[in-house]
Formats: sequence, C-alpha cells, structure tokens
Amino acid sequence: MSALPSPGAAGALVVAGFRRYATYRQATLAGAFTNTVFGVIRVSILFAAADAAGGTVAGYDRAALSTYTWVSQGMIAMVWLFSWTQVTQRVRTGDVAIDLGRPVHPIAAWLAEDVGRAGQACLIRFAGPLVVGGLLFGLRVPTRPETVPLFVVSAAVAVLVSFGGRLLVSLVAFWLVDVRGVINLYVLASNVLCGLLVPIHFLPGWAQAVAYATPFPSVLQTPLDIVTERSTGAAALGLIGVQVAWAVVLLGVGVAVFGRGTRRLVVQGG
Repeated sequence: MSALPSPGAAGALVVAGFRRYATYRQATLAGAFTNTVFGVIRVSILFAAADAAGGTVAGYDRAALSTYTWVSQGMIAMVWLFSWTQVTQRVRTGDVAIDLGRPVHPIAAWLAEDVGRAGQACLIRFAGPLVVGGLLFGLRVPTRPETVPLFVVSAAVAVLVSFGGRLLVSLVAFWLVDVRGVINLYVLASNVLCGLLVPIHFLPGWAQAVAYATPFPSVLQTPLDIVTERSTGAAALGLIGVQVAWAVVLLGVGVAVFGRGTRRLVVQGG
C-alpha cells in the first residue's frame, strides 16, 4: 500500500491543485459573480427578518447578519458545498486502480489537491463577494485581536471536515453503480445543517440538536460563529477542537472504507 507523502511531495500536490483550478479563470469569475448576486438576495431577506423582529433576530443584528452572509457566500467554494464527483468518477471508470499504483496514498493525494483548490478559491471566490458585500451593506468589525486568526484556523479545518464528508459519500461508488442520488441527498442535508441557508441559531432547539449531532456545522457555522464573535475565547477554541475531532473521525473512517472498497475492486476485477 502506498504511503503518506513527504512534506515536499505534499506541498507539490497542493500547488498542483491550486494551479489546476487557477486555469478555470472564467468559471472562477462567474462563480464569484453568482455568489455575490445570491449574497445580495440572502442579506436582504435576513435584514427584513431582523427589521420585523425589532432590529435583531436570534442574537444577530444587521452588521452580524451581513458578516454572516458574505463570509458564508465566500466560503461556499472553499469548503465545496455543492456536488463533488472527482473521486466518484475515478472509482466508476476504474482510474482509481492507477491511483493505487502511485507512491502516495490516494486519499492523501486527493486531500492535498483539495487543499490547493480551496486556496485558489480564497483568492476570488472568497475575497470577491466579501469585498462587494462589505462595500454595499457593511460588515461587523471584530473587536478581539484573536478573532481573525481563530477564524483562519477554523476555516482551514473546515476544509478538512468538508473533504472527509465528501470523500465518504464518493466512496459509496465502490458499492453502487450510480451514486448521484446519494450525492444530491448529501448536498441537500449539508446545505441545511451547515448553516448556509439560515444560521443554525434560527432553527428550533430540537433542530439545532440534530444539526450539532452531525459534522455539518463544523463545515460552515463554526467559522461563522467565530468571525461574528458569537463564540470567543475558550468557547471558540472548544469549537475548533470539535472540528478537529470530526476531521480525524471522517478521514479515519474514509481510509477504512477506502481499504474495504479497494479489496472489493480487486475481487470484481478478477
């Protein structure tokens, strides 16, 4: 079995992932524009809800809602909240057999490439909507010096959690011929439970309990809670610890499932 990459090899794979997605300039710009348009729609609806509630809703004022909206719009591409079929296609076409012959474990290589993809998304897909949204609607300025560094760490771990979830869903392809239904169900659940459509704090108590029993809040709601300073200090560090735990669990389970799937692949291939 192939091994984990050396630091140099991991860095090269990250750079390769960055360069691969950087070649799609028009798609990147179109995605940033789309995120900005939907951001205007979302923040307008949330502002209306806050105004109807007397200025604040679920502890969010207009500035916090604007920050929540534009940071979440920017993070959509970073944590890839939509359909992701890269690994699924490799399993379905049999290209995963080529990956198994390489000196680096396939999951490590896919993860490094995904980190590079997320880094590329930060440049335009994150920064673009955030700048436009800040100019049009204003943003809440953090009052604590540790807020931004904690948000950066939380956002980075969120990429790992997201990759772990997407990986597990993709690996179902070892057992199912067509996994599009499973992927669509995963995307729907993640969009609702990660806090993209509305903050999880908007949901009734039982629904919040359901959401926080899953890894989805660690993909988006946790970084948003930190950047809007709903969670600070030890509470923020605790949330990042939860994110790290989910990342370890999902990636560990992913490695185990991948191992079982490849054994099945060998049996099917004779």
